[in-house]
Amino acid sequence: MMSKVFMPGCSLPSYSPEGVAAIAQHLKNVFPEMGAVQKCCGKPTAAVGQYEKFKERYGQLQADFDKLEAEEVIVACQSCYGMIKKSGGTQKPVSLWKLLPEIGLPPELVGKAKDSDVVFTIHDSCSTRYERELQDGIRWILNELGYKTAEPEHTRENTRCCGFGGMVVPANPGVATRVVQRRVDEFETDFVVVYCSACRASMMGVGTKSWHILDLVFGPVVMQNSEPPVNVLASPAKAWFNRYKSKAGLIKCMSV
Repeated sequence: MMSKVFMPGCSLPSYSPEGVAAIAQHLKNVFPEMGAVQKCCGKPTAAVGQYEKFKERYGQLQADFDKLEAEEVIVACQSCYGMIKKSGGTQKPVSLWKLLPEIGLPPELVGKAKDSDVVFTIHDSCSTRYERELQDGIRWILNELGYKTAEPEHTRENTRCCGFGGMVVPANPGVATRVVQRRVDEFETDFVVVYCSACRASMMGVGTKSWHILDLVFGPVVMQNSEPPVNVLASPAKAWFNRYKSKAGLIKCMSV
């Protein structure tokens, strides 16, 4: 059997260690021999032009993959997917969102939101705008849960950036705000679902009600009177603490 490793990325553990633990447990149930790595892929370092530092960081990640004899890396982050795909390493990245339609959701969650009165606008991540199977997977998950969805004017391969990419937020926050505002202005519903925690943080920053798709899978059913989870990524201290909790949860899950 091909050796698999789950890599949740940085932003998802920073946002929801509970979501990381829940999806890791589901994957572990399907792939009992699966391992896990929680480490940065180095994309932010590469984005600011620190290429030697990036090589060092990615080399550390590659060493972890090799230590676990990984052949496939299941990734929940679109940036990690892209970085591993073009790294030249021997590991094959597999998007969690493409994989879930193949292995199914936990049976007890199927149809859980069939009575929801919410219509979710789907925001596609720009870093994987040409990954059609990944995008299809997101829509399959939402349909399996029972949520109604809508597509914005710019969707899939024509999606627009949330304003978080390329380290724009720390470099020029004014530009970042204008970019995300342009994006959310075209949404026709008041509820948005994303599959990138950074995208969610951007949209929450301009007052848009946004949920990560794992919130919908493992969290309570969203109704018109529901409020989204707090924007944890706005607090660096809380985000770092959540990463610690996430890593502890992964260690516990993998040791069972």
